[in-house]
Amino acid sequence: MSRSWTGGPRRRYPAPQPERGLLRRLADYGLAVILLGLLILLAARLDRFATRTAEGAAIINDGDSITLGAERIRMRGIDAPEYSQVCRKDGVDYPCGKLSRQYLVGLIAGQPVSCSGWQRDRYGRLLGDCVAGGKDLNRAQVVAGWAVAYGDFETEEAVARAAKVGIWGGTFERPQDWRANHRGAPVEARHSPLAAVGDALREFFRFQ
Repeated sequence: MSRSWTGGPRRRYPAPQPERGLLRRLADYGLAVILLGLLILLAARLDRFATRTAEGAAIINDGDSITLGAERIRMRGIDAPEYSQVCRKDGVDYPCGKLSRQYLVGLIAGQPVSCSGWQRDRYGRLLGDCVAGGKDLNRAQVVAGWAVAYGDFETEEAVARAAKVGIWGGTFERPQDWRANHRGAPVEARHSPLAAVGDALREFFRFQ
């Protein structure tokens, strides 16, 4: 006599899943690290393109670079003679780099300066559009002939050249060419805060 099964339906148990291998887990961890790195890189790029503004009393380094607090500024769109650069007029050499800086000192005249920009040059300086007393300093340097156009202000340069003002009154080497021929020269002259006091005193007595 055969026996018959009278119980309920047979319970089915899921087959055990094999554990993922070590290589698969390492691949997952690696992918997570890569994604995290990409997010950090994206955040850094967005921060780089954010407009920054620096304000305060300026230390004038040369005709196109200043320091505001801890922020070094390279004035955007212009290129002034380097501080130690010499130009020539009426057959005589003269320190056009120092005169370019001195003209910028006169434009600022001890007033607070505000510079804004979002790019930086290869030396880490902020490429800024700078204003003092409502005056566009970048444009004013080119109009006066103490800086050449460098990606902007070509119209202002043409006017200065035609009027033979500033360095256009004689002969000179374009600042970028001068730098190429004087690779050992510093990128910018460094001046201490005491230099700003000296600049202010010179400007004061110049108008007395």
